[in-house]
Amino acid sequence: MKKNIYHILILFAIAIFFSCSNSEKFSIEKGKVGYLNSTTLINELPDIFKNDSIVSNLSEGALGDNYFQDDDEYLIYSKNGKHLLTIVPKEQLDSTSTIKSIQIFDDRFQTTTGLNIRTPFSDLRANNTIDKIESSFYSATLFIDELNATIAIDKEELGLKAFSNQKVTIEQIPDLAKMKSFIVWFY
Repeated sequence: MKKNIYHILILFAIAIFFSCSNSEKFSIEKGKVGYLNSTTLINELPDIFKNDSIVSNLSEGALGDNYFQDDDEYLIYSKNGKHLLTIVPKEQLDSTSTIKSIQIFDDRFQTTTGLNIRTPFSDLRANNTIDKIESSFYSATLFIDELNATIAIDKEELGLKAFSNQKVTIEQIPDLAKMKSFIVWFY
């Protein structure tokens, strides 16, 4: 009898450990996405994502001829090929750089309020404070200061034409509008 109770307690402890570590792996907070935070270095990514795949798209940096180059990007894919995150470092071509931003692609990454890349606008608005909205040619960008995050919604979701510079208000965004991108900034 004692042996059975002992085994049950061990299984229970293991289950709690894995459920807690899994929730941390996919949590989003201000200054934190999963196991990544504002002090994480780019050269630590292979250890953090040792069970996943990392694709590096490196810019030419200051040494290149292209003055309009993109930032370095580190695309993280799961074992089954699902795009999880895109990480951009603060300094280009520097493996000791910290992280500038992380774009979220996997809906398992979410905040304590349930905000993830698949959250409709009505839930986003009900559970988060939208501090500012900026309009561009193709999208409306929502600023969520409590997470230091930006969320873009395509103008087509708003019933507006692309290339219009029309200002977007919170009341114009339909409840079922979908996110185009979800980026957490580290600065």
